Amino acid sequence: MSKRTLDAFFKPVTTSTSTKRTKPNSDDTLPPPPAEDTCPPDTHPSYPIPIPQLPSHISISLTHGTPAKQPRTINNQPDLDLLYFNPYITRTTANELFKFLRRELPFYRVQYTIKRGGIETEINTPRYTTVFGVDETSQFISIPTNNSPDAHPANTNPQPTLTTSQPQPQPPLSTQTLVDKPSNQPIRATKYQYTPRPIPTCLTHLKNQIESATGAHYNFCLVNYYSTGNDSITFHSDDERFLGANPDIASLSLGGEREFVMKHKPAPTDAAAATTQATQGPCGAATQNSTASLKMPLSSGDMIVMRGSTQSHWLHSIPKRKGRGGDAVRGRINITFRRARVPAWTNNYYKYNVGGGGCF
Repeated sequence: MSKRTLDAFFKPVTTSTSTKRTKPNSDDTLPPPPAEDTCPPDTHPSYPIPIPQLPSHISISLTHGTPAKQPRTINNQPDLDLLYFNPYITRTTANELFKFLRRELPFYRVQYTIKRGGIETEINTPRYTTVFGVDETSQFISIPTNNSPDAHPANTNPQPTLTTSQPQPQPPLSTQTLVDKPSNQPIRATKYQYTPRPIPTCLTHLKNQIESATGAHYNFCLVNYYSTGNDSITFHSDDERFLGANPDIASLSLGGEREFVMKHKPAPTDAAAATTQATQGPCGAATQNSTASLKMPLSSGDMIVMRGSTQSHWLHSIPKRKGRGGDAVRGRINITFRRARVPAWTNNYYKYNVGGGGCF
């Protein structure tokens, strides 16, 4: 029997919540869950499929085993402020979390068009994506029931604390609806072009632990799945018009190792310097009058936190990785946790990470 590529296991599914998805790969098969892992999956009108909660052994490991190591500060270049957890999650737990999320989250291969020189060009996103969350002008609240007469905000974005404890029970996501803050009134029909989705419990648990480690507060989880070494993301920075000044962004790697590359943005007053600053000499040495680029091999469980003026002055990317075996073809998941402040960023996230197509 010939070996199938990972992409061959990804087939679009209908939006019916009763549809059982095909497992991406046979190595994702886990043993039957213990009795304590029989919690019902998260469901919500905005979800195309139910999303299971974390198995108890992964949840316990995240609660009591993170951070696996204390972070190292990297600030030895201009305008650079990083925290590097190597690792944040132990390799064994990170690999199990990778398999769980790859199997259970709805992923999308988004297509969209852009105009370049007045000509429309179709773009096929070179990776699988999905996203959950909403900007801070809105929130999900629990719908009143007979047992709970007063609506209250869903505690999916609690303020970070310095302690790690078992996650507290939250109202089911299926009872939550989106409202404006602080009025708690239903949002305008025209506020969002795409339907925001609450962060599922499996990612909320992870987000809460990372908030405790970084002291930051996040309301969005963006998940990229790089199925092979051909999947990539080009140099970019995250727009401060939507995230505010000096945003804090945590980037967690799961699965196969990939290279995380950063380079300083060229000075805006010197267009000619753009080519010079993006060019390196032999053996990766920076050319004269440029800031040296950074290359970090991120393994499963590693986390980079970009802080301060990093987004204003640095670009980052995950380039393609060529090869015939090992991590060159092994899948990788990257989860970025960030705080969006305005509705325009919610629309942007869902447009380019969910779009209008079916999920895989």
